[in-house]
Amino acid sequence: MLETLVAFVAVAEAGSFSSVAKAQGVAVSSITRRVELLEAELQARLFNRSSRRLTLTDAGQQFLPRAQHILAEMAEARDGLAALEGEPRGVLTVTAPAMFGRQHLTPAVISFLAHYPSLEVELHTGDEIIDLSERRVDVAIRLGVLPDSDLVATAIAPVRRLLCASPDYLARAGRLEQVADLLDHPCLTVASLRNPTGWWTFAGVNREQAMAVRGPFRSDDTGALMQAAIAGLGIVHLASWLVSEDIVAGRLVEVLPHAIQPARLTASVHAIHMPGRSHTAKVKLFVSHLRKTFGTPPYWERAMAGSRNGT
Repeated sequence: MLETLVAFVAVAEAGSFSSVAKAQGVAVSSITRRVELLEAELQARLFNRSSRRLTLTDAGQQFLPRAQHILAEMAEARDGLAALEGEPRGVLTVTAPAMFGRQHLTPAVISFLAHYPSLEVELHTGDEIIDLSERRVDVAIRLGVLPDSDLVATAIAPVRRLLCASPDYLARAGRLEQVADLLDHPCLTVASLRNPTGWWTFAGVNREQAMAVRGPFRSDDTGALMQAAIAGLGIVHLASWLVSEDIVAGRLVEVLPHAIQPARLTASVHAIHMPGRSHTAKVKLFVSHLRKTFGTPPYWERAMAGSRNGT
């Protein structure tokens, strides 16, 4: 049964019997026979076959995600058994926001693989929020304040958002004395109808609602906002993990360092997984490695503290 499922999923994903046979180094008739055996077992036709194209039938479309789930569960079960006997093995699928993935997660993945050479990591970076109930993902890295859900979340590191500007901008426009002064300065903001939770929001100011700041540049790319701030266009409100290197290098300066976000908006870097599906040893090892690699406080906060203290 397992071989027939493997053949069916492979053909469905490739859209061709011949390409699967070539990849596996077997005759096309062998792959065809396995699919036919599965169809006989299910008493349903899974593919529409013609000389020009191969497509899934309605039954095939309905059965495909279930077959993929069965194979994924089998692979996870094998990984779990292997972990009991020795070094963890298998593929770990991880998703993360694009900027955080490139700047901080990728180096952590590289060091993780150096510790566990029998593991493989498939890393997907992007700002789309992936539904873990629909996609086979072991760990999703998410930033900020999480909404209530049935997902299991492990806090890896705190997220602190800072007000920053370039030294040239501050020399030209003058230093700010209080949060209300932001209304008199160009601010670089997110290009959306509403700011994300916690942006431009400070304890004891404006009833802890987002301030109505304005400026010459908006973007949905936080990296672009950071570049604009470095170029002297105005003030940004970005996460410390994003701006720490530029603050240490002197390209950005923290503005109003004592302006804090309300406690109710406390945000974190979280590792998310589905309950009952991703409790394998490799997931626990990965989350533990991230917490150890980032540290407490995380290394980007320590770097900024060291630069302020002259160390």
